[in-house]
Amino acid sequence: MKIKQISIFLENKKGRLWTALNTLAGGGINIRALSIADTSDFGILRLIVPEPEKAKKLLEENNFIVKMKEVVAIELSDQPGGLSSVLKLLNDSDINLEYLYAFVHEKKDKAIVLLSTDNLDTLIDVLNKGGASLVPPEEVYDL
Repeated sequence: MKIKQISIFLENKKGRLWTALNTLAGGGINIRALSIADTSDFGILRLIVPEPEKAKKLLEENNFIVKMKEVVAIELSDQPGGLSSVLKLLNDSDINLEYLYAFVHEKKDKAIVLLSTDNLDTLIDVLNKGGASLVPPEEVYDL
């Protein structure tokens, strides 16, 4: 149930984001989800792509600093309180999230949330026991 995510470290300079995304486009890599966090000097672009190893290699060949890590995806109701109920479950289980980001897909009443924490196995166990709907990698990559 773990999904490979690539993180690209970008200097906060004009055109750097475009160059990274254009590099992926040139390699035929489609982006399923993304998140970007920035400071005045650099940004971290987090991506879910169908071929993470290929994307990582392509970016590194084009002088980008890239890290790969695993995250977990859950599907939840796209309505007020949908995410809150999952966060309560994690809070009650003393799980601290490093970050999360979300996107919607063709199921109009559902959203996908990607979660990162320092112990994914514990996170998966708590989510399963709490009745959360985990999304397998192949489904996330093919959305």
